[in-house]
Amino acid sequence: MAEPEPTNAPDLEVVIVSAGAACELLRACLASLERHPLTSGEMAVTVIDNASRDGTVAMARSEFPDVEMVPLDWNAGFCHANNLVLRHAIAPYVLVLNPDTEATAGALDHMVELMRSRPDIGVAGCRLVRADGSFDHAAKRSFPTPLGALAHFTGVGRRARAGSRLSQYRATDLEENGTGAVDAVNGAFMLVRREAMREVGLLDEAYWLYMEDLDWCYRFRAHGWSIWYEGLATFVHVKGGTSVVGAGHRPLRLNVAFHRGMGRFYRKFYAGRRPAFDVLVYTAIGAKLVIAASRSALARRSLR
Repeated sequence: MAEPEPTNAPDLEVVIVSAGAACELLRACLASLERHPLTSGEMAVTVIDNASRDGTVAMARSEFPDVEMVPLDWNAGFCHANNLVLRHAIAPYVLVLNPDTEATAGALDHMVELMRSRPDIGVAGCRLVRADGSFDHAAKRSFPTPLGALAHFTGVGRRARAGSRLSQYRATDLEENGTGAVDAVNGAFMLVRREAMREVGLLDEAYWLYMEDLDWCYRFRAHGWSIWYEGLATFVHVKGGTSVVGAGHRPLRLNVAFHRGMGRFYRKFYAGRRPAFDVLVYTAIGAKLVIAASRSALARRSLR
């Protein structure tokens, strides 16, 4: 049975976690939400700031006084910071949104109407495009098979002519502008039904950053809720805008977090059935971390 809606609750709560040098990205994000708000109901926006030192808090408070600002004095990570708001959400729908995104006309109304019309959907994601207009393939995903994960991270599965088994992680059976059920959507834009979230639980705070969106979608699906990709609504996503440096490479801490997230996801949902294969997977993740960290270190050195 659906929960009764609290009196005077907004129709949509938007939760944005900001950290690092994201001030300008957050400014653009909040400005886009002002230009293209939800018009079919009330919308509330909350920003949790993970101890940034670039004037983010002062900017948001002075330029966007209607936005609730929650400054933290330490970097609590993506999941813990979001959960601070998700735990007390009262709107029927909650949008977990990255600060490096921008709304487009009608997108929020389209997505909220989708949730209203489809009570089976627990989480919905929209079409994400990069600043140059190209499609962000991470907007829709399948739970990775060993072959699909290997093909994706070696780049073979991302080639235009890759077969379905190699490209399966990107859910290529569904077109960019299509609509339909998928295994997972991107954490940059996750529209969540509060009723479903109360059943499934909050984000897993053992993930500091990365893979938490895949984990959450896996749990929603396990509880019988649909995960939906809606290619008819669009947000801009400045890919990696808050988590990479130079040539698209992550700092060491984020590289470690990414690969630890991979390991945790595998351990929670896949491990234990074939111990020898588990060792192989963890070894591959460790090797990938070494390669990624080395490339990032070289990229940072070249920028000096």
